[in-house]
Amino acid sequence: MQGMGFTKSEADLNLYYVVIGEEPLILVLYVDDLVITGAERLIEHYKRDLGAEFQLKDIGLMHYFLGLEVCQEEGQGKYIADILGKFHMEDSKPMSTPMITHWKKLHASDSGLVDSTLYSQLIGSLMYLVNTRPDICFAVNTMIQFMCEPRKVHWVAAKHILRYLQGTVDYGLDYRQGDGVRLAGYTISDWAGCASDKKSTSGCCFGLGSTVVSWFSQKQQSVALSLAKAEYMATSLASCEAIWLRKMLFDLFGQPLRPSVIYCDNQSCIKLTKNPVFHDRSKHIGIKYHFIKDYVQKGVVKLEYIPTDEQVADILTKALPRGKHVYFREKMGVVRKTFFGKREC
Repeated sequence: MQGMGFTKSEADLNLYYVVIGEEPLILVLYVDDLVITGAERLIEHYKRDLGAEFQLKDIGLMHYFLGLEVCQEEGQGKYIADILGKFHMEDSKPMSTPMITHWKKLHASDSGLVDSTLYSQLIGSLMYLVNTRPDICFAVNTMIQFMCEPRKVHWVAAKHILRYLQGTVDYGLDYRQGDGVRLAGYTISDWAGCASDKKSTSGCCFGLGSTVVSWFSQKQQSVALSLAKAEYMATSLASCEAIWLRKMLFDLFGQPLRPSVIYCDNQSCIKLTKNPVFHDRSKHIGIKYHFIKDYVQKGVVKLEYIPTDEQVADILTKALPRGKHVYFREKMGVVRKTFFGKREC
């Protein structure tokens, strides 16, 4: 690939790119599967060059890649239908949210054990779906925590996610041309959200335009002594993600980026990243979490306040009531396929 003029990205070693004039051509390679995107004339030119070196089968516009359904007018409908059929949930009653709001009761251990192998198969299937459905990310992350000794209450909650997917089988991420490439993120933490160990959950998502391109829901490694500390640790993780995304964007477009905005709904956390004299209030926080303070001062990332009612990442840290869940789901760009822009498939 490098002999043909491609450059290997330092941010992702499966990503190659070449820039002709001001037009980039991007190639993603995984074993013997590859995807090419960019200007049509460049695609045709490099397909001929690749065909001269390798035995290629051109299957046209991308429909599937590594199991992900990427047909331009559809989401992961087929994969969801397969999961529902595998676990005999295709005729189940749909639910409006992926998890009940009193989900902390899942930590109770007074219900009977269930088949751990079957439970692991279900959660494994849902984990793969999280790659295209961020609206179930928190629910799946929560259910993963019970894989060692799943009980009936956990099995029911896992099937609740399937019932939610039954009602949203035709939903997916809608990426539209013209939304711009401004990288912006949201981060939040649910302080002491875990009923068993009182650890907090960090939630983060980044978007380019109106649709998210990266997201995670992750339990923090240590107990936070206050909401501000929990938010500070979550923001530090978000800054790591921002720096990786910035590195990839710089590889692809070769242009310096403005400071990436990360929206946080905690004023104390924002002040903690800007004011280096807060040592007495933060000296117990692990050194790695001060990563965010360093990059804020360097001007790489910028924290801005946003009201909690507009904090999109809230959907990644807790089970929300229907109204809020639907609002944040749409804010992330997860919409019904009938709303997708008309495109050739």
